[in-house]
Amino acid sequence: MEINLLYLGAVITILVLIYRRLTRHNDYFHDKPIPSAAATPLLGSTGALMLKKISFNGFIKQIYDKYAGSKIFGLMDATTRIFVIRDPELIKRIGVKDFDFFVDRRPAFGDTTSENPNVLFSKTLVGMREQKWRDMRAILSPAFTGSKMRTMFELVAEYSERMIKVLKDDASESGYVEWEMKDLCSRAANDIIATCAFGLQVDSLKNRENEFYVMGKKMMNFNRIAVLLRFWGFMLFPGIMAKFGVDIIDREHIQYFSEIIKEAVRTRDAHGIIRPDMIQLLMQAKKGLLKHQQEASDTSEGFATVTESEVGMVASSKKMTESEFIAQCLIFFLAGFDTISTAMVFLCYEVALNPDVQQKLFEEISATEKALEGKRLTYDTLQSMTYMDMVVSESLRMWPVAAVDRLCAKDYHLNDGEGLKFTIDKGTCIWFPVYGIHQDPKYYPNPQKFDPERFSEANRSNINLSAYLPFGLGPRNCIGSRFALMEMKAIIYQLLLHFSFERTEQTQVPIQFQKGFGPLSAEKGVHLRLKLRNKINYLLQH
Repeated sequence: MEINLLYLGAVITILVLIYRRLTRHNDYFHDKPIPSAAATPLLGSTGALMLKKISFNGFIKQIYDKYAGSKIFGLMDATTRIFVIRDPELIKRIGVKDFDFFVDRRPAFGDTTSENPNVLFSKTLVGMREQKWRDMRAILSPAFTGSKMRTMFELVAEYSERMIKVLKDDASESGYVEWEMKDLCSRAANDIIATCAFGLQVDSLKNRENEFYVMGKKMMNFNRIAVLLRFWGFMLFPGIMAKFGVDIIDREHIQYFSEIIKEAVRTRDAHGIIRPDMIQLLMQAKKGLLKHQQEASDTSEGFATVTESEVGMVASSKKMTESEFIAQCLIFFLAGFDTISTAMVFLCYEVALNPDVQQKLFEEISATEKALEGKRLTYDTLQSMTYMDMVVSESLRMWPVAAVDRLCAKDYHLNDGEGLKFTIDKGTCIWFPVYGIHQDPKYYPNPQKFDPERFSEANRSNINLSAYLPFGLGPRNCIGSRFALMEMKAIIYQLLLHFSFERTEQTQVPIQFQKGFGPLSAEKGVHLRLKLRNKINYLLQH
C-alpha cells in the first residue's frame, strides 16, 4: 500500500512539474503595457490552430483584426512568448535598423550547436543562428545574384518548353486538360529544382511516379503522425530533441537526397563537368570561389525582389562542411517544392478568376513572343515585362506566407516615440503578421480585390514598402526571391502563351484554406481547366 502511495505521489509530482513548465509564461504579458491573447495550458493562445479549427493565415488575420488599435500585442504559441508587431514602422525598425537584436529565426527544429551530422535542418540557412548564419549568408549570397539567375535561366526556359509539350499532348484530343493546380505546380517546381539544384532531368508530368518526385512528396508530407509528434516535441522540448539528434526530416529522405548530391559532386569533380545550376554554384561557394560582384543595374528584377544587405556582401573566410553543403541543397528543394509551387497555384487561380487581367497579360506575352522572332525567352526579356511583374506582385500581396518570425537575442528596449515603452526580453519571439498587413485596407484599399494596377508605375509609389513583405525584410529576408520570381514568371509565361485558364465545376470560390499550423493550402485543392488557345493549329503542326 505504501509503495502504491509512493508511486502515486511521484506521478502527481511529475505531472505538477510538467504543468508548471507548460504554464510558467502564461502570465508573462500581464506586466507589459500591451494587450495580449488569453492562454491555456499546453496550447497557449494558438489552440484553434493546434486543434485545426482555423488556418494559419486565417488565424493571423483574425488576431491582427482583433487588436486593430494596437501597434503590438502578445500571445503564447504553446510555451513560446510571441510579440506580434502590427505597425510597419516598428517592423522596419526591428527587422532592419535594430536587426542585431533579432538576428535569428525562431529555433523550431533543433539546436545549431548540435554537431550530429544527421540534424540537417539546423544546418540550413533557414535554421542557422548567430555567427554561423552570418557566415553562411555571406557564402551563399553571391550564388543568388541577378547575373547567376540569368545564367541559370536557360535551364528553367528549357524545362518550361518541355512541360508545355506534355500538357499540349494531353490536351490534343479534347482541346483542354484539367488539373488540380497544386499537383501540376508541385510537379513543375519539383522538376525545376531537380534540374537547377540537383543537376537531374526529371519529367514528373509524364513519368508521374518517378522516384525523385515520390521521395520529395513523402518528405514534404508534414501531416504524418511521426512528423506531427516530432513537431510537438520541438515545440515543447527543443533541447531534448536536439540532444538525441532528432531531425524534422526523416532519415530515409535525408539519405536519399544526400546520396544524389554526393554522387553529383563526385561525378563533376572526376570528369570536370560544369553546369549552370545550383550544385555548381554551391561547389564554388564551398571552395570559397564565389565573390560578390557589382551587378549591372539596367534590368529591373521585379517589385517584390528583395535586396541583399551588407551581411551578405561581406566576404567570408569560412568554408562549408559536407553536411552544411547537403543541408543547403535540401532547403532549396523544400522551398522550391512547396513555397514556390504554392505561390504559382494562387497566381494561376487569380488569373483564372479575373479574365480581364488574363487577357491583358496574354497580350503582353504575345507581344513579347512576337518580338523574340522565334528565339528562346531570356531572363532579361522576362524581367522587362511590366504587366507580368504587376500581376505577380499583386498575387504575392494577396497570398503571402502567414507570418515571419524572429528571435530576440538580447533585451530590446522598445520606444515608439509616442509613449509606448517596454522591454522585449531575450529569448522571446517576434511575429510580423504578413497576411494581416497585406489584407489591411489602411495599406491596400479594397484588399480582397485582385488589382495588379496597385503596382503600376503610377501607383507603386503609394505603397508602404514596410507593409509589403512577401519575402520578408532586412538582412534575414529570403535569399531566393530572384529565383522564385524567375520561376513563377517563366511558368506562367509559357502556360498563358499556349492555354487559357478557366474555372471548372470543382473550382472553389471563394477559396477555403486547409486548417492547422501549416503553409497556405486550399482545403479542396485548386481545380482549373487549361484550354488550348488554338487546337486546330496544334493538330495541323502534329
